[in-house]
Amino acid sequence: MTGTGTAPETTPAPSDGPEAPSVRIGLRPIASPAPVGFMALAVATLMLSALQLGWLPASERDHVSLVLIAFAFPLQLLGCIFGFLDRDIVVGTAMGILGGTWLSTAVVSLTSPPGVISIPTLGVLMLAVSVGLLVPAVGAATGKLLAAAVLLGASARFALTAGYELTGTPLWATVSGVAGLVLFVLALYGSLALLVEDISKRTILPVLRRGGSRASMRGNLREQAATIEREAGVREQL
Repeated sequence: MTGTGTAPETTPAPSDGPEAPSVRIGLRPIASPAPVGFMALAVATLMLSALQLGWLPASERDHVSLVLIAFAFPLQLLGCIFGFLDRDIVVGTAMGILGGTWLSTAVVSLTSPPGVISIPTLGVLMLAVSVGLLVPAVGAATGKLLAAAVLLGASARFALTAGYELTGTPLWATVSGVAGLVLFVLALYGSLALLVEDISKRTILPVLRRGGSRASMRGNLREQAATIEREAGVREQL
């Protein structure tokens, strides 16, 4: 026998535990640390190129090392810290690697005997850094092609410097110095383009953003915070 009628209302089963508490996640706007980090990179690579190309005499090596310690390292450390606070793991990682590289280079140079032309320890360090910079470069390539170009340029520059430090051949120093000048131009432009973008809140000079990076400049806050519960510092484990 069949019939028609209204389906009975069902009462939701009582929860076995307390209701999940509401959670608020606060976001604090900060200025982009990328311009100061790229500017520090530009100055540091220019100083090193000046030594390698003979624009500065070898006797100025200690002074260049002090510039790396007093100027490049603290600015890139600042860029590293605020890069992570800004939820930009590419900037934070890259600036941390670069800052540590300049500090290590300066300390090793200052503690080396006078008259030493090349330092194999620095060669191994530069080679490792060259490979290490490919990690944030790949990450940057998914969103900011300009940043990826700067990091790839830095990777190539350190690889060439490693060749000089490991062999002591003057040709390596010249090629590395020229690569450093190219990196100087790239980093200087990157600093300017990102600074102007942050001031105007829109892209003026080409930064070559794509994907999520482009959406971060054109999308709304809801879209950008949609996955925040899965970000480091919010999720339970890194």
